[in-house]
Amino acid sequence: MAAAEREHGYARYRLDGCRCYVCGFARAQYDDNRNRAIAYGTWQPWVDADPVRVHTRHLQSCGMGLRAIAAAAGVDRKRLQSIVSGRPERGTGPQEKVRPALAAAVLSVEPTLENLAPSTLIGPLGTRRRLHALVAVGWPQQYLAAALGVTPNNFGVMLQREHVLVRRALAVRDLYDRVWRADPAEHGATTAGISRARRYAAERRWAPVGAWDDDTIDDPAAFPDWTGQCGTLEGYRAHRTLGISSCQPCRDAKAAYVRERREALRAAGDGGRAAA
Repeated sequence: MAAAEREHGYARYRLDGCRCYVCGFARAQYDDNRNRAIAYGTWQPWVDADPVRVHTRHLQSCGMGLRAIAAAAGVDRKRLQSIVSGRPERGTGPQEKVRPALAAAVLSVEPTLENLAPSTLIGPLGTRRRLHALVAVGWPQQYLAAALGVTPNNFGVMLQREHVLVRRALAVRDLYDRVWRADPAEHGATTAGISRARRYAAERRWAPVGAWDDDTIDDPAAFPDWTGQCGTLEGYRAHRTLGISSCQPCRDAKAAYVRERREALRAAGDGGRAAA
């Protein structure tokens, strides 16, 4: 960064030799804080670089390039490269110590869709669940395809793919956030089209919008909550009341109830025989 671009403060005092009032005051504050921390035994100008290195490699394994990681953390790419692999052109190995602020900045970066390159391939689960949910509440696939800028045939193929592009996942998420509460009929969908979409989804047991929330729709371990009580005995009973086939968590809850009931009856029977 050129000196003219750097904000006045401690960095400009040290790196650019600026001696204006703002830079001088920042230097004085730094010295006061440093001396106070030394006096209290909390001065820690350097920390181990290994956690930063491990986290950076984790982000790279998720599809983030070094440049993207540096940009998200607000640090210089070459400095990050020095931490991860060293600077071979200078004959130096990986950096062993880093400033605490840099470590905190890099460790705070997560491999979110916004931080990944648009052409990165990712798992399709969240994208697929969102599209299934919209069809289940009546959005015709032709409408969703048009909203995403793809043909109906490509839309069907996309639902079957093992990976999707980040830019497509972001587009689907944006579409879902915009229309999940809307009425398809108010956006031009016909009554027949809405009924056909719902029937198509029901035949394939695609969970509707109400079965997911923001914390579960992208979670591979999560199940759709069809009844609002799924995973409990009450949820199992609600499935029967609503005429919806039981989901696995509710079947598990029912099996656990039957097992506990059987064991309780067996224990009661053993107790009666012992008393006799």
